[in-house]
Amino acid sequence: MYAYFVKRKGSAMVSENQRAELHRAIWQVANDLRGAVDGWDFKSYVLGFLFYRFISENLTDFINEGEAEAGNEGFDYALVSDSEAEAEEFRREIVREKGFFIRPSELFVNVQKRAASNENLNETLSMVFANIERSAIGTRAEKDLRGLFADIDVNSAKLGNSVVQRNVKLVKILDAIGDMDLTYGESRIDAFGDAYEYLMTMYASSAGKSGGEFFTPQEVSEVLARIAIDGRERVERVYDPACGSRSLLLKCAKILGVDKVGGFFGQEINLTTYNLCRINMFLHNINFSNFDIALGDTLLEPAHWDDEPFDAIVSNPPYSTKWVGKDDPSLLHDPRFAPAGVLAPKSKADLAFTMHMLSWLKVDGTAAIVEFPGVLYRGAAEQKIRQYLVENNYVDAVIQLPPDLFFGTSIATCIIVVKKSKKDNSIFFLDASDQCERRGNKNVLTEANRDFIIDSLRARSVIAHKAELVDVETIAQNSYNLSVSSYVEPEDTREQVDIRELNARIEEIVARQSQLREKIDAIVADLESGAR
Repeated sequence: MYAYFVKRKGSAMVSENQRAELHRAIWQVANDLRGAVDGWDFKSYVLGFLFYRFISENLTDFINEGEAEAGNEGFDYALVSDSEAEAEEFRREIVREKGFFIRPSELFVNVQKRAASNENLNETLSMVFANIERSAIGTRAEKDLRGLFADIDVNSAKLGNSVVQRNVKLVKILDAIGDMDLTYGESRIDAFGDAYEYLMTMYASSAGKSGGEFFTPQEVSEVLARIAIDGRERVERVYDPACGSRSLLLKCAKILGVDKVGGFFGQEINLTTYNLCRINMFLHNINFSNFDIALGDTLLEPAHWDDEPFDAIVSNPPYSTKWVGKDDPSLLHDPRFAPAGVLAPKSKADLAFTMHMLSWLKVDGTAAIVEFPGVLYRGAAEQKIRQYLVENNYVDAVIQLPPDLFFGTSIATCIIVVKKSKKDNSIFFLDASDQCERRGNKNVLTEANRDFIIDSLRARSVIAHKAELVDVETIAQNSYNLSVSSYVEPEDTREQVDIRELNARIEEIVARQSQLREKIDAIVADLESGAR
């Protein structure tokens, strides 16, 4: 039986040169491998095998370090026989600690070694993935492991028309992922997580609209996370009701440190994205016991009633998505929506998400929510919801973002900051529409842009043509319009003209014109008389 222990290694940051080299290699591999398969469809294979390699190495390191600590130097779990590793107590303890178990023969490195000569590679991989998921059955990790490999269809015709062709492609994927240099000393976790984030960024960029449904650009994620953290050194629970691939939640961990966030909670309606999200958690070395991601419709079937309220909420919910709305009258009695006395329109659920987040926000918590611009000024039900938010002093700030930041849309979105315990009765409006830099075919928020937004929000000071602090009464008189442009007057960059000076110059021009005309007429007359 093996000794084991938990050791959290401090992971050094990957250097920019190493990161750039890694990014180039990963994207080249992804493009070379996919062949005729659409990049968006092929992402499941690249990301899934990257995950398989990570958990294999993560488990191996965990066991080897435990053996070394117990005095068994040079021990390598990858070289142990399956029969030795199957000791029931050992297996049970590993699953309790890591959430899963992998037999030595089924580790990524060992499957890769035999792949080229394995005529039944597709069946082997199917069995390995099934065994990893089954290892968690009956444990606390079962929900977190279930279906994680569902999107890796090793028998898909996309990989080839025959088993032989599919296995050739699978060997290439295993070799390509296995040959990637993801060590960098003690920065392995950073490298794996960074590789995953980079791949998702590239897939989202190439996928257009569909990519925007699951991924928030890292720079925007940082701004939202810093706003929601609100200067705190620790956050007990962070939540995202439309978590996508979970880049927002992970950004909170990156800013504070994983050990400074008590738990990560989220819900996602799309099955594939839900799987990406859970994989993302594992790849960033967040233990299954510290996250709870649910599959389902947050508005109609919220999964975390027993976990709310939350200290920090970060979200980029789907823009103007449809929902049942007033067709289900019972929603008017739902404690999340009832306070406003009206439901968000059936064709635009944006403010339904906002009301949900407000309801589940802790009294001293902060929510940072990306909103589509229309929710700030449209009338009818949305105006009534804004009225409720403003009159109860829940809106802390509205930040206008630059256009073309997000995948799938070029529209300039905004951030609404929501709090239940504000220090004043005013709303801070910030125009950050020019705070960006063009890179490739998208705008990005540079470090200076991000700092400007956060520093301005913290100061809550008036900045000419940039920021205004507006009292609730003024907003009420303006039909509860929350558009930044309604309160922050843009700088007039047009050239200033002195009208009297301009008129004088025009008169001079006209007089000069008249003199020239007279001279021309005289010359013409002389010419005509000479001709006669």
